Amino acid sequence: MSSPEIHPSQSIDLLKALHILTRDGKLNQDSRRKLKQVYHLFQFIEPLLKQIAETHPDFTVVDHGAGKSYLGFIMVDLFLRHHARLATMIGIETRAELVERSEQLARELGFSQMKFMHLSAADSITSPELPAQVQMVTALHACNTATDDAIRFGLAKHARFMVLVPCCQAEVASVLRKHKSTQLKDPIAEIWRHPLHTREFGSQVTNALRCLQLEAHGYRVTVTELVGWEHSMKNELIIAQRIGPPKRQAVERLLALLDRLGLQALHTRFFAPPLPPIQAA
Repeated sequence: MSSPEIHPSQSIDLLKALHILTRDGKLNQDSRRKLKQVYHLFQFIEPLLKQIAETHPDFTVVDHGAGKSYLGFIMVDLFLRHHARLATMIGIETRAELVERSEQLARELGFSQMKFMHLSAADSITSPELPAQVQMVTALHACNTATDDAIRFGLAKHARFMVLVPCCQAEVASVLRKHKSTQLKDPIAEIWRHPLHTREFGSQVTNALRCLQLEAHGYRVTVTELVGWEHSMKNELIIAQRIGPPKRQAVERLLALLDRLGLQALHTRFFAPPLPPIQAA
């Protein structure tokens, strides 16, 4: 008899193969936490998949920084193989051994809708192996700038939805730390004067810049918690839906924030093609 914590449509063989369940079908504390996170994220993703399937039955979802592809396998198992049999799930991962393992598992389970590619998120943008347009981009705990590369991929592929859980963001904090001596002339720099605050504020600013970047491209952005903080400190969930044309105000505020915080060195990451230019009024 399966655990009440396991989705009733879930393949038990899949959970065992992913080592979420033990061989005798039990959950330990660590796997219970991991499964709760993935299920909770799927609850956000499922209604988006339903929207896509209504108009694009042969849609493509690309999961960046796929790792062992927990999220990809769960999406296929709970949705694609039942409700979107023409759809494709592509996992992008830089570790070849994880790509090979996921390919083998997909074959063993008969998950023919799944593909895996040994690529970085940055290289995937120009790879001819991927379609010109995808409908959804996901990135669960993609570390540091890998989340930004996933966003760039989504923008280049005109993704209708992006679902992102950022992780281990160090780049902005590094720039703040580098220029701290000159920035301290401004009282606002007290926010990140202490090393711990530098790290925390850098993470907060990074996600604020990402949201502005997405809004600048015409996405509506929602930011919420993935699960309770007792389960993970990497807990911010960003959901973006493309709803209209580029937004001039978001572009202006993005540039102003970079300049205000002394982050001009990051213009090319957050304000570079294909970011829409500011048009004359």
